[in-house]
Amino acid sequence: MERRRIVLGRISGLFGVQGWVKVFSDTRPRDEIARYSSVQLGQSGQWREAGVEAGRAHGKGVIMKFQGCDDRDAAAALIGQEIAVWRDQLAALPDGEYYWADLLGLEVVTVDGVHLGVVGDMLETGANDVIVVNGDRERLIPYVPGDVVRNVDLETRTITVDWDPEFQ
Repeated sequence: MERRRIVLGRISGLFGVQGWVKVFSDTRPRDEIARYSSVQLGQSGQWREAGVEAGRAHGKGVIMKFQGCDDRDAAAALIGQEIAVWRDQLAALPDGEYYWADLLGLEVVTVDGVHLGVVGDMLETGANDVIVVNGDRERLIPYVPGDVVRNVDLETRTITVDWDPEFQ
């Protein structure tokens, strides 16, 4: 099986003068991105391994320090780079919980067998997550397990939803 790279966030700015950077994290909780000892840094399809020396929540964000990045100039060179890990580095989840990255590209069908399209993106709205389905048109379907989302099958790469195909 091919290893998949999962982007967890990106370097957004400088923090101090000793090589620390500000990080925009897509993980929940936000500081989960700093728990990895090794990540990949990349930009424009070019990736390299990087050791994480330290990281923590700071205010509403996250700060991190990478091995070999010991001053402000070295840190400045990292701004804009994405932070990723291999899919197999992610922690196992309880049954019924899924990483968004695992849902992207899955086929979405209704309980009546109507094909709606594929998951193109996921959105966080506060009330519940939303599946962005790309098919004959874009549909926004609430990710509400049991009510709207009836089944997620990673083996067959399908999500079954209780959703009116004519809605939206």
